[in-house]
Amino acid sequence: METSQNRNCVLDKEAINRKMKRMALEIAEQNNDVADLLIAGITGNGEIVAKCLVEELSKLSSIKTSLIKVIINKKQLMDASLEPATDVTNKNVILVDDVANTGKTMLYALKPFLASRPARIQTLVLVERSHKLFPIQTDYAGLSLATTLQEHISVETEGDTITGAWLY
Repeated sequence: METSQNRNCVLDKEAINRKMKRMALEIAEQNNDVADLLIAGITGNGEIVAKCLVEELSKLSSIKTSLIKVIINKKQLMDASLEPATDVTNKNVILVDDVANTGKTMLYALKPFLASRPARIQTLVLVERSHKLFPIQTDYAGLSLATTLQEHISVETEGDTITGAWLY
């Protein structure tokens, strides 16, 4: 376990709140012609970021948002599903995670959406790193960091609240 002396805070709670508001504004601007959005949080911290995003969007925009969860089996990455099971045909989807590192998680999280024909898929992460191994582009990022391959980003939560992001 890392101690607080071995890690650096890259986003505190207040900075995270500002980033979430900014990303919600960007989404509202980029999707002003859309009646409703499907916000899909990847299991774990991606779900929490998605919930915070839906809260911010409801304060800023009249766009109807629906929240779903993308469940990825870490042992069988091709085994990804939506909860609740949702028809995404002709829907605008925003896929949400806490940290984008190589793009692998986002790539596998796209699988349930490819079975139908969504109108548009966008991606959002709280922290983006620049070590892409898979062809995933992030549309909305709270913070983009250039890090070494040996460094890691950890997003910490308490319940449904994001409390900080750490580099170690």
